[in-house]
Amino acid sequence: MKANRKLVVASFVAASMVAVLVAAKSGEERPSGLRMADAGKAFLAKLSPEQRSQATFRYDDPERLNWHFIPRSRKGLPLKALDPTSRAAARELIATGLSKQGYEQAVNVMSLDDVLYLLETDEWAARRQRRDPLNYYVSVFGTPGDQGQWGWRLEGHHLSLNFSIQDGRVVSSTPEFFGANPAQLDAGPGRSLRVLAPLEDTAREIVRTSTPEQMKTILVDKKAPNEIWSSNKLKPVLMPEVGLLASDMSKDQQALLRHLLAEYLKASPSDIRAERESQIETAGFGKIRMAWWGSLNRNEKHAYRLQGPTFLVEYNDTQNNANHVHSVWRNIAGDLNQAAAP
Repeated sequence: MKANRKLVVASFVAASMVAVLVAAKSGEERPSGLRMADAGKAFLAKLSPEQRSQATFRYDDPERLNWHFIPRSRKGLPLKALDPTSRAAARELIATGLSKQGYEQAVNVMSLDDVLYLLETDEWAARRQRRDPLNYYVSVFGTPGDQGQWGWRLEGHHLSLNFSIQDGRVVSSTPEFFGANPAQLDAGPGRSLRVLAPLEDTAREIVRTSTPEQMKTILVDKKAPNEIWSSNKLKPVLMPEVGLLASDMSKDQQALLRHLLAEYLKASPSDIRAERESQIETAGFGKIRMAWWGSLNRNEKHAYRLQGPTFLVEYNDTQNNANHVHSVWRNIAGDLNQAAAP
């Protein structure tokens, strides 16, 4: 038991250290698309010809649509293959796709792979290949610039950030996936880490404050599904008429829902966040539906969906005894700058 405790403490320290080591600045003075173009060109300029070949694809290459969030083999250029100078340039590119809070959240997600490396028990070399906070891949599709069409992606275990840019403007910033395993890392008093805690706690409070009549609509099933519904599909899986409408919520519940949406939106740069907020309000905040599956108790299996006219959020915490979170923001008008789902 004592050895286990030491291991968890070591894991927590390792995660914290990685967070410090990969810190980068995130400035939002210019539009995100233009900052991405500058950072993308600077990143590619730091690479060797071989690395550039590995990192770049045509914009219409099928690989651009090949997104996922599991530990698997990937195309692109991993952070661990970069020297300090090119890795710093990669971090600057990553920072253009996130707010300061979003960057920190992404770093924490990546850091948890070091935790899993220490906690799991299979052969160490295979484990390090699978669990490595630098085993995250940068891919550039097309040629970065303020004219024309191009895109880029950062992806690895429990993290997938996808951007499409047209003439200097970000036209798609989804799928945006964040996961956490372990969802809660407890190394004793004052040493607990829950990377995605607000996404769980705020949503649960909305359900807990439901009236018996509201509960008939918001609680779909006492058993939670094993995974998010859309998984890595190219189009989100929609469920019409499932869940409680925001317009049927109390004022307190509506305030909580706005807070929950803000927790998801805070990861994005300010201009992308503002555009999503504007789309939500224009389409009608009251038309958003929230649905819950599973237990209302902490540390027990649960899942929920937020579905509005313009977006879909899926959240699942069922794996590893409800200590393994998957969360994703999808664009109903078309992820990866594709046509809308029929």
